[in-house]
Amino acid sequence: MKVFQAHHILRLRGATGIAGVLALAACASVPPPTASLQSAQQAIVTAEQANAGHYAPGELGEARAELTSANAAVSEQHMVMAERLANESRTEAQLAYAKTAYVKAQAINDDMSRSNGALVEEIQRNSGDTQ
Repeated sequence: MKVFQAHHILRLRGATGIAGVLALAACASVPPPTASLQSAQQAIVTAEQANAGHYAPGELGEARAELTSANAAVSEQHMVMAERLANESRTEAQLAYAKTAYVKAQAINDDMSRSNGALVEEIQRNSGDTQ
């Protein structure tokens, strides 16, 4: 009976070892997340062109840092982590772009409100002069 159990344990260990090797091979065969990295880089460039460095420097800085980390993860063959970091980088860059667009739109809205106020005052002054 003990011989049977020992043989069964050895077979189980062998199967576990093979499963481990296959799992490692599967992880190693994950290709680099090239599309995600390119998408993150493009999102950063778009945010930079919108002047996010001025309006959303924290978000843009975070996007750049995550892209740098994603590239380092690729170098270290951590492709799943690289993909996650690249996606986070893209999201931060998009947030920087959106925040920049919002701040710019708000500034335009404020300027238009001031201009409208000045026009209303001018119209009221001119209306008072003609009476």
